Amino acid sequence: MFEQLGLIGCGLMGSSFALALKRAGLVRRIVGYSKSPSTTERARQMGVIDVEAPSALLAVSGADIVLLAIPVSATEATLKAIRHLVGPDTLVMDVGSTKRDVVDAARRVLRDNVGAFVPCHPITGKEVSGVEHADVDLYAGRQVILTPIERTFTAQLQKATAVWTAMGCHVIKMSPQAHDAAYAAVSHLPHLLAFAMINGIKSQAHGKDYMALAGPGFRDFTRIAASDPQMWRDILMANREELLAQSKIFQQSLQSLEQLISSGNGDALESQIRQASETRANWRVSSHKAHK
Repeated sequence: MFEQLGLIGCGLMGSSFALALKRAGLVRRIVGYSKSPSTTERARQMGVIDVEAPSALLAVSGADIVLLAIPVSATEATLKAIRHLVGPDTLVMDVGSTKRDVVDAARRVLRDNVGAFVPCHPITGKEVSGVEHADVDLYAGRQVILTPIERTFTAQLQKATAVWTAMGCHVIKMSPQAHDAAYAAVSHLPHLLAFAMINGIKSQAHGKDYMALAGPGFRDFTRIAASDPQMWRDILMANREELLAQSKIFQQSLQSLEQLISSGNGDALESQIRQASETRANWRVSSHKAHK
């Protein structure tokens, strides 16, 4: 049981975490801060937090567990704002979709107390954002990737594991580097492709008419293009090296299919489609094991 959660960022991810932590009986009090005072006030009105804080530092004052639910680009500035109240007994976590940049920021700012920080990436979310969409079940049954470094305190890593497990999550540990490489392939690149797909169609003279004719396949393929622009700008820029490497692999694969179509090689094209179809048919969410 924690005495106080210092919640920095009362949007979808942070508010859903607060609700789940409360339901699990893991915290006595939640003090929240958001850049927008109206968001913080709404979070209190909804019962997500118990107390509104006027700053990130005051949200952390007295907290023994802290969650950063903010854009990854804001990590370093936020850690600078709270570092004087982060001690070796404080558990500090984040929910960012990239990890190497977050870990580098924590090393620079927290220094001797960097061991109190446990980088986390819950594999969940929605296309909508904001405290009004907070969902107590957002994390239930989901994977959470922890990316500890060599200086992470064992006690804090154990606490983080226990917190997410108690909330019904499946916890996996891997290095920040391995995390960013994997999610460039299975998350960041698909978002990039969805953004490009929509923009490509919209740029055509009859693009709006084409989209009006689209069905469920188009809807499912492009669903993630409706994601938060600022958040995904930060993610794609933060993981640019791994993302661009995956983009090159994708382009090679696409060009291979285009060549088969151009040459009229239907048999080889069918073989490539069958390979993709069977791979996708045999894949299940969370069915794979992550490598440390």
